[in-house]
Amino acid sequence: MVELRTEADGGCHLGYGGDTLNTAIHLARLGCDVTYATALGIDTFSRRLLGEWAREGLDCSAILLDPARRVGLYAITLDEAGERSFTYWRSDSAARRMFSLSGSAVIGDVVRSSPAVAFSLISLAILPNDGRDALISLAGAVRNSGGMVAFDGNYRPALWEDAAAAGYWRDRAIAASTIGLPTLDDEIALSGQATADQVAERWSTLGCGETVVKLGPLGCRLPDGERVAPSNLLLPVDTSGAGDAFDAGYLAARLAGEEVQEAARKANALAGWVITHKGAIPERTQDAPYFQFAG
Repeated sequence: MVELRTEADGGCHLGYGGDTLNTAIHLARLGCDVTYATALGIDTFSRRLLGEWAREGLDCSAILLDPARRVGLYAITLDEAGERSFTYWRSDSAARRMFSLSGSAVIGDVVRSSPAVAFSLISLAILPNDGRDALISLAGAVRNSGGMVAFDGNYRPALWEDAAAAGYWRDRAIAASTIGLPTLDDEIALSGQATADQVAERWSTLGCGETVVKLGPLGCRLPDGERVAPSNLLLPVDTSGAGDAFDAGYLAARLAGEEVQEAARKANALAGWVITHKGAIPERTQDAPYFQFAG
């Protein structure tokens, strides 16, 4: 989506973002080969985003173009603590039709041939039911072939018809996944589970054994129950995209064969860097932990 971010002087900064997109770009910056699958329009903003994503290193061959729709739009408003609230204009976005557009078979071909796939509850929220079925079926195919399937339970109530529908599709996605990346606050809002242990137990019972529960500034809970806290206490400037960055740091490390503890450490570091900069996908700076991951 196109991102509008309000500035202190009353103006707006124009950027882009979206949970799986944020994760994809961080993964590309970390040296992973990433193909991003979605749909855009043929409007000026859509073409601009396509160019920006290609420059970030994403393979855009699975991005479809819908001549009848445009890219979505969202605005971020920050409070004094850097916490954000969102306003969306995405009900007619091209991404909602990604599985019904001409040429959509390319998405299935790309996903089924990939060693790993990542998607989220927001990915499911914006799709009609047949698109949701298609995405979960593709995830299951990757899992059945021995691949990695990562699922983030990002819950945005405004995108769902009701909580029951969100819970139903979340549970189906969990069952198709090998790595779960829920956020405790989202699980509390959706299912009423009060602790990270309860969340991990539910996700494991549904079939996702490697579940890492994100705990915001407290870090995360690993599958064995260990807590890994960030190395430093940080004052956030903008918390947009922190969980998405965590996902990328964790998945990049696991794809490289690193143990869950080291993956969590690197995930915390990348999320911590993101919250000290503005925007869902900050510009790379010299203090960015991308340059430290190889060590």
